[in-house]
Amino acid sequence: MKARVLKIGCLAIASILFIILAFSFSHVSITPLMNNRGRTYEKAEVVKVNAPTRGYIRARVIAGKHLGQTLTARSVDSYLYGAKCQVGMKVILIVTASSTNIEASVYSENRAPALYGMIALFIGIVILIGGKKGFISIVALVYTLLCIIFIFLPMIYVGVSPILASILIVAMTTFVTMILIDGVSAKSLSAIVGTILGVIMAALYALLFSLVTHISGYNVSDIENLIYVGEMTHIQIGQLLFAGILIAALGAVMDVGMSIASFLDELKHKSPEITQKELFKSGMHVGKDMMGTMTNTLILAFVGGSINTLVFMYAYHYPYLQLINMYSLGIEIMQGLSSSLGVILAVPATSLVASFLLTHKYQLSISCNRKR
Repeated sequence: MKARVLKIGCLAIASILFIILAFSFSHVSITPLMNNRGRTYEKAEVVKVNAPTRGYIRARVIAGKHLGQTLTARSVDSYLYGAKCQVGMKVILIVTASSTNIEASVYSENRAPALYGMIALFIGIVILIGGKKGFISIVALVYTLLCIIFIFLPMIYVGVSPILASILIVAMTTFVTMILIDGVSAKSLSAIVGTILGVIMAALYALLFSLVTHISGYNVSDIENLIYVGEMTHIQIGQLLFAGILIAALGAVMDVGMSIASFLDELKHKSPEITQKELFKSGMHVGKDMMGTMTNTLILAFVGGSINTLVFMYAYHYPYLQLINMYSLGIEIMQGLSSSLGVILAVPATSLVASFLLTHKYQLSISCNRKR
């Protein structure tokens, strides 16, 4: 009962902190970066398709400012915009209205219902297989997304360092996730400390990598657009790359931290006589087995995210000296190695903290029992 009250108390504190921070940054004034006067996005249903060569359709607006109106809209079926329209199809229109004229074009198929359906299917499968733990994992995921949307993004928008903001988000989400999973215990505290230390080590390695190779957040592919955003706002563009590395590494590092802490907790429960040094060695042995798979997971994740760049490099047969000195390749290597190092260093950090806390927890329990 005491453990349950303590868990609820910690989650309540985390919730209050979230509310305070979210409210503090809820009044951020967004600087307009483009002129959208008179432009709206409307849900519509295609009622007529003209000859394909003409590229126009008739669509009835079913939600939005122009509800009920039937508009002639330009429809271009490209890979990024437009849609191959058919009668009865739900689409999103870009409607530009002036005092004398209304123009419309097809932005895309209305795929929001399909997206919601796939998300619901994912949640259902997770809860079906994971049960209560699966539900808790979904709650933790939602909390993480809320922290990023309502705290992290507003913070960096008003000029807070993206690196410091990402460390705060890492700490908050790690704390809540671990407490939700295991309550307040030596195991969860070990996982929290190990995860946060691992992610911070990943950030420090990324900063060192940047200093040695002279690669910074200003060398990303879309830097021109980001510089414009930085000039119009208070966002510190150069730190976004490193903040992204911290957030990207969090999931894998958290997994390693909890896995090692759970193993050592179970080991201590089964073998109470095991010493702190032996617990640490056991954690390191298990961690070494996890390093290979988790490092591969992270590296392959970054490779998968940059597969288009790799295809270009291979297809155009770039010379080696050009490849090894490309900013894009250097950034991918930085992200992969930094995240992997965070996983690797989370192993000794979690093992050390868990072995200490579990040993002293057991000794305290024995002492209390003797006094009784």
